[in-house]
Amino acid sequence: MIWETVRLALLALRRNKLRSALTMLGIVIGVAAVIAMVTVGQGSSRSVAASVESLGTNVLTVRPGSRSFGPPSVGGSQATRPFTLRDADALMGLAVLSRVSPTVSSMQTVVAGAANATTSITGATSAYLEVNGWTVIGGRGFDTSEDRTSAAVCIIGETVRQTLFGVADPVGQQLRIGKVSCEVIGLLQAKGAGAFGQDQDDLILMPIRTVQRRLLGSDNISSISVALTPGVSSQRGAREIEALLRDRRRIAEGAPNDFNVSDRAQIAEVLTGINSVLTGMLSSVAAVSLLVGGIGIMNIMLVSVTERTREIGIRLAIGAEGRQVLTQFLVEAVVLSLVGGIIGVIVGLGLAFGASLYMAIPFAPQTYVVLLAFAFSALIGVMFGFFPARKAARLDPIEALRHE
Repeated sequence: MIWETVRLALLALRRNKLRSALTMLGIVIGVAAVIAMVTVGQGSSRSVAASVESLGTNVLTVRPGSRSFGPPSVGGSQATRPFTLRDADALMGLAVLSRVSPTVSSMQTVVAGAANATTSITGATSAYLEVNGWTVIGGRGFDTSEDRTSAAVCIIGETVRQTLFGVADPVGQQLRIGKVSCEVIGLLQAKGAGAFGQDQDDLILMPIRTVQRRLLGSDNISSISVALTPGVSSQRGAREIEALLRDRRRIAEGAPNDFNVSDRAQIAEVLTGINSVLTGMLSSVAAVSLLVGGIGIMNIMLVSVTERTREIGIRLAIGAEGRQVLTQFLVEAVVLSLVGGIIGVIVGLGLAFGASLYMAIPFAPQTYVVLLAFAFSALIGVMFGFFPARKAARLDPIEALRHE
């Protein structure tokens, strides 16, 4: 009985193909939008987590300046005092830290043969690679003597290699940074885009004293990255770092820090949380399309009832029960929404896959979201198809037969 009802419903929908297709469009758009939004959102979250993890695990970053944002407080604010290598040396004495990596950064024009580019130059110590999770896949890293003597050597990222050297092996080649010539001694393994979309491979590493003395002429450093000793919590590490630096910088008790200590794991949590909220908001907006699609189904089914009034009258006159007529029209509405739901799932996954390729993020479909969207499309058919179906079932056979 039910299969015969479904067959009749499909035949009725086929008689008005264009109208049925337009009616399903709202369901298709709604289901596809929800699935695409959630899938892309999950992929973005995984990409953010992977990007932050690639920066190094169990790592804190110390920077000069207050953590707060917005306009300065009344009465002005204290000028930001930079860090120096002496601050980094002091941090090395803390038992809670296993590695300390001071850095200084500058944007410079780099020339190699006929090719040139503007890229980020990062001055760092030999601990930088380990603290920040970098791997040298060609050549070698810095040694202590090269940092101490301000040697003119550098390690380049994959983007710089492609820009300046193409497919050639850059190790042993010479390039010029500003007025300083240096030898490429290593090539970094590619990391791709960072948590904020920046190209992590567009950089050149040099010994920190080389950058300070030959490029910048300053002893200041931009930040200090520290790796915690295994078993030490980030909260404990941050407390001891703050205590040491407040003492070194002679910050009075009760006065705010003129530096900030950030935990990369917390950054990942914040970014993932923001991404989840945005995904939820966009998915909610997309879900409104399902409601609009349901209203469209109800309107079309009401029109169908009006058009088929005489047919309904004949069925009722020859003995069909009202519940059978109700079932027929209800099944038509559900079949309409289910077909739209199937098409919507296919379109949504296709859009999400295309977006993941374009945005270079993981393709992360969620099975429960696909099933939920499909089930919701069926529910839409039942909810918005019931009223037209009940109207058809309650028609008076005599009045229906008189209908022209």
